[in-house]
Amino acid sequence: MKKRIFTGAATALVTPMNQDGSVNFARLESLVDEQINGGIDALVICGTTGEKSTLRYDEHLKVIEKAVQSAAGRVPIIAGTGSNDTVYSVELCNDAESVGADAFLMVTPYYNKASQSGLVAHYNYIADRVNKPIILYNVPSRTGVAIAPETYKELSKHPNIVATKEANGDLSAIAKTKYLCGDDLDIYSGNDDQIVPIMSLGGIGVISVLSNLLPKETHDICAEYLNGNCSLSSELQIKYTGLINALFCDVNPVPVKTAMNIVGMNVGPFRQPLYKMSDANLEFLKAKLAECGFKF
Repeated sequence: MKKRIFTGAATALVTPMNQDGSVNFARLESLVDEQINGGIDALVICGTTGEKSTLRYDEHLKVIEKAVQSAAGRVPIIAGTGSNDTVYSVELCNDAESVGADAFLMVTPYYNKASQSGLVAHYNYIADRVNKPIILYNVPSRTGVAIAPETYKELSKHPNIVATKEANGDLSAIAKTKYLCGDDLDIYSGNDDQIVPIMSLGGIGVISVLSNLLPKETHDICAEYLNGNCSLSSELQIKYTGLINALFCDVNPVPVKTAMNIVGMNVGPFRQPLYKMSDANLEFLKAKLAECGFKF
């Protein structure tokens, strides 16, 4: 079995901003502390939720570096380093490693939509040129291409490709991936509403948006399942379903950043082209926050 990066819940951390749109590095450091003190098992920095696509290269690396420094080895720091440019991805991985990242989260190439053979070539090229483990990221709703189970099987042969974040929503495909790859590829849920279903198919945790708000509770969903308390894990999954739905009623990370600001977590605005929620969605989000006991 390959070395495992983490088991349980990792937060896909938001990138806090000042009101002028610059990165709020002081708040980033305190967010990392809050997450770790809340019991989270790992942190993903500069993923989709971290607004990677609108961070400049220098900002991207500085956000990773500040998160590494704040975490101080307490949990793994997984850097979002995926791109639709294979050579650029290698450069970003190597620079992220140089500032202390423990692993990489690599989304499938977007817009140019590589074939399955192209995905194998892309990921193997990168994996041959980095020194840290890679988590693949399958989110076809954003990228326009899905990783097929047979492609996972081929990629899982590489020693540096150790896991995937599955946000395809296709449980049958996830079951087939587990069947084909066995212990050669760890599976994390990429959807907060499918943590328990994916763990029931052999998954070992989640890379979560929900945990920005509820790190302990998201950790507990995973920990209870892994400890054999499947019924309690399912109860927790269902308990937070309403809030999870609200957190995805608009484009991520618009709802989660809005929610964090509503409850006083002060993470600032998001960058354009992301835009404020509609009044109807905002009221829905507030209702689900109140339902989960948040005061505001």
